[in-house]
Amino acid sequence: MKRLFSALAILLTAAPASAVDMAAIPTIGMELARDLTQGAIEVCRDHGWQVSVVVVGKSGDMQAALRDTLAPRHTLPLAQRKAEAVILSGVSTAELRANRPDVAMELGNVDSLLLIEGGVPIKYAGVVIGALAVAGAPGPRNNERCALASLSKHQERLDFPEEF
Repeated sequence: MKRLFSALAILLTAAPASAVDMAAIPTIGMELARDLTQGAIEVCRDHGWQVSVVVVGKSGDMQAALRDTLAPRHTLPLAQRKAEAVILSGVSTAELRANRPDVAMELGNVDSLLLIEGGVPIKYAGVVIGALAVAGAPGPRNNERCALASLSKHQERLDFPEEF
């Protein structure tokens, strides 16, 4: 019996108590992705701008996309490329372009990236969990303005999520 307890004690202490086989990783839910895209569309519409908006998750996969009725069709892939640049860098496309002029030209040659203002990170507890990007407003700063306004409108849902 003593040997059984000794063997059991060795087995139980073989793996560290802090080892984790699965990690809880926050992701953007469909409803929040939808609301962020809709919110950016509405802000741009208030200014008379027809745009496309994309939300991607932390892996860069599209979670939601909307193209307003009269937004040119090319604005949707442009928004997605901006969002992917945010995922790559962890900062807004405006910040990436301003902070890294040394690589901006090279990154601009990557087919899936676009370094024009309009892409912003979506953060939960200080960690980038996705990106929101807008394309089609007159001037890149206006794209970013719509994205930031929508993000601001829904920030409480990121600060205090219902479930996680």
